[in-house]
Amino acid sequence: MSNVLVRAENVHKSFGANDVLKGVDLEVAAGEVVCLLGASGSGKSTFLRCINHLETLSQGRIWIGDEVVGYRQDGNNLHELSDKEASRQRRNIGMVFQRFNLFPHMTALENIIEGPVQVKKQKPAEARQLASELLARVGLAGRENAYPRQLSGGQQQRVAIARALAMKPELMLFDEPTSALDPELVGEVLDVMKDLARSGLTMIVVTHEIGFAKEVADRVAFMHNGQIVEIGTPSEVLDNPQHERTAAFLSRVF
Repeated sequence: MSNVLVRAENVHKSFGANDVLKGVDLEVAAGEVVCLLGASGSGKSTFLRCINHLETLSQGRIWIGDEVVGYRQDGNNLHELSDKEASRQRRNIGMVFQRFNLFPHMTALENIIEGPVQVKKQKPAEARQLASELLARVGLAGRENAYPRQLSGGQQQRVAIARALAMKPELMLFDEPTSALDPELVGEVLDVMKDLARSGLTMIVVTHEIGFAKEVADRVAFMHNGQIVEIGTPSEVLDNPQHERTAAFLSRVF
């Protein structure tokens, strides 16, 4: 694959005796949207957290561009980055979680500018201008001064997306961003994500929204028991699954 942005090789992750990831391999090109599907407990969210070094690997490596995630490579040896170095590396990776994780004592605008001002040392006036533009982009123009408690779940998640975008990431990770929302609020968040996909942003999305995956993804990967057992275009995987676990999962979803 040309222009690879994300490369995972033989990724393993264990929590004690529980082997959650058992050799995940994946390449994602710049500008590509990859959706990860699979039953709960298949390792999707853990893999996403490994990409952002929120979980350390038990074995294997992940690269973002030319950098090994979470480590500095010295010949054949790897040295884990300090917290400060890992935070610097994360600046290029945006992540949106199931829960919105907004600061409750800050307005929508204040939540968005916190990272650019504190981490990237952006001038407050520039950060506020960008935050207003991003709020408009996610359909929340005029809600700059609203606190999280004054916003619906869908609106809070859209603020969380704007907050991640404010850091100008080259990669966006979404961990089931609609799973905590009431059904009638799911569409407004998916619409924002569709717009981001059309803009050419590289995205890896853990989701159970099959319709979204079919419409937006360049490729769909199905995970089972800590491994990617099938990957291909949405039509290949969703309309004509080759692996029995993929077929069984989709038969329950549709």
